[in-house]
Amino acid sequence: MDNRNAIHASTKFFQSDNLQILSIIPQLSDESISTRGFFRRTQIIESMSEPATLVELLQHRARIQPNKLAYTFLIDGETEEVRFTYAQLDRRARAIATRIWEVATNGDRALLLYPAGLEFIAAFFGCLYAGVIAVPTYPPRRNRPDPRFEAIAEDANASIVLTTTEILSNASSRPMKTQILRDAHWLATDEQNIETSPAWEIPDIWGDTLAFLQYTSGSTGSPKGVMVNHHNILYNEEMVRWGFGHTEETIFVGWLPLFHDMGLIGNVLQPLYLGIPCTLLSPVAFLQRPVRWLQAISRYRATTSGGPNFAYDLCIEKTTPDERAKLDLHCWEVAYNGAEPIRAETLERFSKTFASSGFREKAFYPTYGMAETTLFVSGSRSRKPVIHEIEEEENRGLVARSSGKKQRLVGCGRATWLEQKVVITDPDSLTPRLNGEVGEIWVSGDNVAQGYWNRPEETRKTFEAHLDSGEGPFLRTGDLGFLKDGQLFITGRLKDLIIIHAQNYYPQDIELAVERSHEALNPNGCAAFSVEEEHGEQLVIVQEARRTWLRKLDTDAVFEIIRQAVFEQHELPIHAILLLKPGHLPKTSSGKVQRRACRTRFLAGELEAVAEWRQPEVKEITPSKGIPSPSDVTKDLIRNWLIDRIARSTDIPPAEIDTGRLFTDYGLDSIAAVGLSEELGKWLGQSLPPTIPYEYPTIDALARHLAGLRTGHPTTRERNTAREIENKNETEEIFPFFTPDFNASK
Repeated sequence: MDNRNAIHASTKFFQSDNLQILSIIPQLSDESISTRGFFRRTQIIESMSEPATLVELLQHRARIQPNKLAYTFLIDGETEEVRFTYAQLDRRARAIATRIWEVATNGDRALLLYPAGLEFIAAFFGCLYAGVIAVPTYPPRRNRPDPRFEAIAEDANASIVLTTTEILSNASSRPMKTQILRDAHWLATDEQNIETSPAWEIPDIWGDTLAFLQYTSGSTGSPKGVMVNHHNILYNEEMVRWGFGHTEETIFVGWLPLFHDMGLIGNVLQPLYLGIPCTLLSPVAFLQRPVRWLQAISRYRATTSGGPNFAYDLCIEKTTPDERAKLDLHCWEVAYNGAEPIRAETLERFSKTFASSGFREKAFYPTYGMAETTLFVSGSRSRKPVIHEIEEEENRGLVARSSGKKQRLVGCGRATWLEQKVVITDPDSLTPRLNGEVGEIWVSGDNVAQGYWNRPEETRKTFEAHLDSGEGPFLRTGDLGFLKDGQLFITGRLKDLIIIHAQNYYPQDIELAVERSHEALNPNGCAAFSVEEEHGEQLVIVQEARRTWLRKLDTDAVFEIIRQAVFEQHELPIHAILLLKPGHLPKTSSGKVQRRACRTRFLAGELEAVAEWRQPEVKEITPSKGIPSPSDVTKDLIRNWLIDRIARSTDIPPAEIDTGRLFTDYGLDSIAAVGLSEELGKWLGQSLPPTIPYEYPTIDALARHLAGLRTGHPTTRERNTAREIENKNETEEIFPFFTPDFNASK
């Protein structure tokens, strides 16, 4: 079949009333797509009535498929709470847009603060229908400062905040530290009456109009807003359709946060683009019981679903043989894996564990992308994941690795979708690398976003790169990798970014928190980095002590203060802490800390430490049995249950468990906290919020709080928290596992 017929097939995708994708589309060869420049955007625009904006796309769906189910939300991960048809979503968007017009004009920025649910989707489209720029983010934590949220509001210069009645009420009861937020118009969109809304008119928007700002990782005080226009989105959605092999028969299930581009572009806009249904559940519902995700796939016969690598690990670790026996995963055709390093061991273990449930290894779809490319860069189906072993020397010194180890890399598919171009480039000479050689990944194409909001210099450096030949512009991803046999492999980062559970952390922020935590620690004497352990990336701190403190150093106290400082500011558990003598931290001649060299020496055991602390190893345990009645539960009983739980998971004798130490000292990260809340709640016979181990971060504090609630005599603080427990908005915004980057190496 020639490309003329292929273009005709894609044209019919939007022109036909039933919006069926013709059966000839999957028959296109890779060569016809990649080497002949298939799907030239200008050709399609000239030859068809294709939606140029997301507003036109939703209107098209509402007109052609008004009563077709678009989205379903499972309130607890299991029960259907609310549904949207295309016509209902269109009416909600119109109503919200007319309300926005009362206080904002075209091009203004609107923060979206929502819990998991469909109201976020309605508000997002309300912004587009009003011609304002949406800024997805998560609601700030109650009674705690959130510098990242405040920095986003200031950087975007948001004039309007869209949220729910409940969040608005909570926000109104506390002072706003940021003038931008004090001056902004706050609107609760769930109060909007569709029937009484004034007439809506389509705004003056085009394909090059900005649709939203996707705030990507940056240091805590300087998050960067990626400018994504309507054309970027629609072009990337077409890439995803081709790359994933989606058809009119595709069915989605998703649990990823909607403020994250993987959730928004992947689970909300791709189904809309295709005109197919999507069932959504909350990230916390998944984390509490990972089997809920798999049950939803089985129940709704989903063909496409996925998440970061850690999600598959959780399913392996947190499901029982009885639960697996009730699943039917034969329907699952595309199990995408991205947003953090993809581990070959995870793919192998998941395939083996869920083979009896009908899961097939060929369903795995390793993928790579980022906010700066809207979402998707590479990925493709294959009979099984492509795994390549690489020696340290093959990285040509660009990526520090532990000596003598082979690295198993998972291929992230082909990167030649539509007219996108990927070049592996020497970051210094700006020349292309040969096949199989490691370099920086550069990307060009209509999916590449417009730059960073109000950051012209950073935009120029990142989005306007040129090869030594003058070819360009390219996006510099900051990721290192290589192309081999058509597959893109990711080997690491050009910069020292730390990625744990798909959340990005800047080491400078963590190092500053450590250095300021105790006067015995040297300024500019800290290195924070991650190492790969059995359960994923873990944080390591290497810190110099001041020479005047060496003889009087209480190392246990210093270790505890460091752990507490990192937990309070970044909510991260630490895997290991090493204290060094002054001058023993690897640095350049100009005094710059060499994090990669430090990591290499740590892995090789070559750092001479004055003192060292290691987090106890955490293992999977059998949940406690039996639910006592309220009259049987006392503070001591809860305290003993928590001691037993930690002792069994760490192999630390119960007598050595310090009930005043932070849970994170015993390996309880944010994901484990959700599991502890679920298990403790079952034991007590009551529902507990997933945040409770973070609100009361020690055994003593949590036992005292829970005992007070059950006896009916809580303290003032406990009464305040009890009200929060009843709040249904304790969702993924409390556990922001993801920055809005979607990247196999980020």
